[in-house]
Amino acid sequence: MIVTTTPAVEGRKIVAYKGIVFGEVVSGVNFIKELQEAREKALAEMSERAAKLGADAVVGVDVDYEVLGETNGMLMVSVSGTAVKLD
Repeated sequence: MIVTTTPAVEGRKIVAYKGIVFGEVVSGVNFIKELQEAREKALAEMSERAAKLGADAVVGVDVDYEVLGETNGMLMVSVSGTAVKLD
């Protein structure tokens, strides 16, 4: 699965748009280790959802971070992009 922040995949033509896909992960805050793990899990979840739609790639990916909880003890990582079928 190609995952990119760009709106297209160089050298490939988008032949179908399959829809917007998301990945979300909430975890405890150990900012270095948890941030990397949470981001990887969210991207994997999004890629799995795109694959279920028959996509070859996810373009226009956006990654957002938010600290949650009364004591800011939780981190939410959410990713989104457009699942596409490539030529």
